[in-house]
Amino acid sequence: MYDLIIIGGGPAGASAAIYAARKQLKTLVIAGEFAGQSVVSEDIQNWIGTISISGKALADSMHAQMLAYSHGFVEEKIGQKVTAVKKLPEGFSVETDDGKTYTAKTVFIGVGSSRRKLAVPGADQYEHKGITYCASCDGPLFEGQDVIVVGGGNAGFETASQLLAYAKSVTLINNAKDYFADPVTIQKVLNHPNMKGITDVTPIEVKGDKFANVLVYKDNKTGEITELPTGGIFVEIGLAPATGFLKGIVEMTEGGQIKVDPRSGKTLTPGIWAAGDCTDLPYHQNNIAVGDAVRALEDLYIYLKTK
Repeated sequence: MYDLIIIGGGPAGASAAIYAARKQLKTLVIAGEFAGQSVVSEDIQNWIGTISISGKALADSMHAQMLAYSHGFVEEKIGQKVTAVKKLPEGFSVETDDGKTYTAKTVFIGVGSSRRKLAVPGADQYEHKGITYCASCDGPLFEGQDVIVVGGGNAGFETASQLLAYAKSVTLINNAKDYFADPVTIQKVLNHPNMKGITDVTPIEVKGDKFANVLVYKDNKTGEITELPTGGIFVEIGLAPATGFLKGIVEMTEGGQIKVDPRSGKTLTPGIWAAGDCTDLPYHQNNIAVGDAVRALEDLYIYLKTK
């Protein structure tokens, strides 16, 4: 039996693993990949202590640090997906999609979130056929075209910034009156001559032939319907917590976020902690996920040593 099983390989999981090693806890990290949501970003400028770093480089550096300081205490199972966590008389069992079961005294959850899909007619039909959820992956395929970004947060503006490097033009569609990105990012992106922002409108349909070529949206004030021609649609409308496998084991919000104590990261299930984008705490960023994971590991360590 392990002292701790960490589920997730993003910033929260990596931080938890590094601190578990420092505290010499027998630990197993289980993750589909060592990445996190920011792996698609080409330029992260708010990672404390680093002027600029790509998402992939950040993930790789965290993984390397974890391995360098594992000291024989931290093992990893990368490429496996957790399918269930169950309470045992003493501790927990964690089942994976390869049919294996591991046991631990405590569990830390840092599974993050997945990208929300555009839920309008035509969106599923044209996914990977003009609709994409990864600018870093697919952006170069739309070089020289007029493209659309759906979303008004930091992710939407970062995607628009990437696309401006090779697209003919970028139009950002936002369903609210105001943007939710950082003001400095908004100003920088919207000042680009090939950039346009449209606010207070709601996408209602995607049209196309072999590929998506029109986004239909409705003005939230007037109800006017507009068909906007496009060479591609990039969707950045938020994240959905990857917590489906935890139903019945921890208490969650209606949206699937894990309820935690903000002072400790404890869930309402004794012996389980969580941090990062999968929790119900406000403000989800890499720096916050790392700090919350460290707080949780400090509390978890005390729990193990005083139990």
